[in-house]
Amino acid sequence: MGKYIVELLGTMFLVFVILTTGNYLAIGAAVAIAVLLGGPISGGAFNPAVVMALYSAGKLQQTDIIPYILMEVLGGLAGFYLYSKL
Repeated sequence: MGKYIVELLGTMFLVFVILTTGNYLAIGAAVAIAVLLGGPISGGAFNPAVVMALYSAGKLQQTDIIPYILMEVLGGLAGFYLYSKL
C-alpha cells in the first residue's frame, strides 16, 4: 500500500510544481526530488506512460498497473486542487 501512496504524493507534488511555477528548472528539480525520495519505494513512475514502460521492461507486475495509474490520476487531481486553492 505504501508504494501507491508514494505514487499519489509524488504525482501531486509534481503537478503542483508544474502549475505554480511553469519553470523547467523547478519542474526538473521536482522530478529529481520525487524520484530520489520515492524511487526506492515505488519505482518513481509518477506518470502512466512511465508505468507502461516499466511494465514493458519487466520491472513492474501486471497487478500493479491499474492501482499505479489510479493513484497517479488522483495525485494529479489533488495537485490541481491545491493549486486552485491558492
